[in-house]
Amino acid sequence: MKLFHCGNCNYPVYFENVVCSNCQHWLGYSSAEDQMVALTPGQDSWQPYSDSSTTYVYCDNHRHQACNWIIPADDPTGRCIACDLNQTIPNLSDPEQLREWQELEVAKHRLVYALLRLRLPVQDKMTYPNHGLAFDFLADQAGEDRVMTGHDDGLITLNVEEADSATREANRVQLHEKYRTLIGHFRHEVGHYYWDELVAADPALLEDFRQLFGDERADYGEALQKHYRDGAPADWESRFISTYATSHPWEDWAETWAHYFHLLDLLETAYTFGMQVTPPDVPERMMQATADFDPYVNRDMEAILRTAVPITFAVNSINRGMGRPDLYPFVLNGPVRAKLSFIDRVVRKSAGTTLA
Repeated sequence: MKLFHCGNCNYPVYFENVVCSNCQHWLGYSSAEDQMVALTPGQDSWQPYSDSSTTYVYCDNHRHQACNWIIPADDPTGRCIACDLNQTIPNLSDPEQLREWQELEVAKHRLVYALLRLRLPVQDKMTYPNHGLAFDFLADQAGEDRVMTGHDDGLITLNVEEADSATREANRVQLHEKYRTLIGHFRHEVGHYYWDELVAADPALLEDFRQLFGDERADYGEALQKHYRDGAPADWESRFISTYATSHPWEDWAETWAHYFHLLDLLETAYTFGMQVTPPDVPERMMQATADFDPYVNRDMEAILRTAVPITFAVNSINRGMGRPDLYPFVLNGPVRAKLSFIDRVVRKSAGTTLA
C-alpha cells in the first residue's frame, strides 16, 4: 500500500483514516484520484478543502463505519466501487456481526485498491450478471449447513467468522496452513474469478496455463478429497507456493495469484517508505536490495522478486526477534517464479478491458 497524506496538512495517514490525527480534518479516499482528500462539510455534501467547485458524499456504508471512500455527490448508487460489489452483508443489528463485517470491508477495500491500480476489470454482478463480481458475507445459522468460503461463477462467499482472529488461527492450525488472513482470503478467491474471466476465455492463455499449472479438467472434487486424505507430495516446496496449491491446478493458480498481490503490496509499501536492506558480510550481495520503483507502474517481475526476497528475509528476522511468526513464510522457487510471471502477463493483457 502506498503512503497517503492528509489533503490539508500533508501529514501521513493510513488508508483507512477518516480523520487526520494532526489537523483533525475529515478525510475520504477518492478511488478516481487515488488520494486521500481533506473534506470541508457542506449542507448536504462535502467539498475538498482545496477545491470548492467539486462536491462529494461518503459511500453509504460510511454510516456503519465500514467505508471511508467518497463518491461524486450526484452518484446515483450512493456506494463506492468497492461497496457496490456487495450482494449480501451480515445482520448489522448484531454487534458482533457488525464488527466482523467492518473487518471484512477493510480487507476487501485493500483488495479493490490493488485491482484498480492494476487496471483489472472491476464490474459488479448486478450490472454485469454474466461476468460481474459479487460478495456474500454470511454467518452460520443454527440448524443449517456451515457457510463455506469459496467462489462460484463470480460470487465470492466468505464466512464472517474469519474476521475473528481466534477462530481464524484455530482454522489455520487445523488445516496446517502457514498463513491465513482476511486479505489472503480475498486475494485467493478473487483469483478464481479472474481465472474464469481472463484465462478460461482465452485459448492461447489456457494452453500456456496448462503447461505451467497442469490440466484443470482433472476432477476437482476427487482432487480435494485426495489432498485432504493424503496431504501434499513430499517435494511440494520445490514446485508450489503452498501445500494447498498442490491439490488442483485451479488452487495452484489461486494461491499463486494471491502471492502476486502479496508481493506487489509488499514492494509498494517498501517503495513508498524508501526501504533499503544492505547487510554487511553477505556473500555476493545476495541480501542487498533497494525498493526504488513502484511495482504497479514498473512491473518487472524479475526485479520485483529480486527486491522482495531480501526485504522479506529482513522483516522475517525482525518478527522472529519479537517472537512472532514469519511475516512471509514462503519460498519462491523456480516454478513458482515462472507461474508469477505468467500471472503478470495475464494481468497486463487484461488491463483496462471490460468483460462482455
